Amino acid sequence: MKKFTIGLKISLISALSILLCAFSDPESLEQYVEYLQKSLTEHYDFSQESNQIKRYELNITNNGFCRYKRYFNNGKTEYFAFNLAKFKDMDYYGNTSSGKLYLRTKGDDVIVQTYKDKGGDVDSMATQVIIPLKNIEAEDLNQIRDHLERILKLPQTP
Repeated sequence: MKKFTIGLKISLISALSILLCAFSDPESLEQYVEYLQKSLTEHYDFSQESNQIKRYELNITNNGFCRYKRYFNNGKTEYFAFNLAKFKDMDYYGNTSSGKLYLRTKGDDVIVQTYKDKGGDVDSMATQVIIPLKNIEAEDLNQIRDHLERILKLPQTP
């Protein structure tokens, strides 16, 4: 009878664990990307560059890429892109009302392309992307860092 009771307890615990796991919401790349896109777009500070930049595009894609494109008033275009899996660290220089976020990668992992520049089109690599931000609190920056670090811990697809 004791073996039956122990077997029953093990079965019930296993069934309960499976049931709880079935209704849990596993964290995914899409959730992290959505938060990063919303946060960076909400705090982007166009006024820091408005005298030089006509418009910009800042996208965090569902396949884990950060893409930042700036269109200058003189026709020049700069494009920066890196895989979030290559994220190393970030720094913020400024205060809560205005500053610059430096997203650093493990190596020369940032693709930099320049179009319609006086020196011609240039393709190169860099170690960071600099994004102007405004109205951002320390907690917001901590959340951005946390989401970037969690993306690193997700299983990577080849």
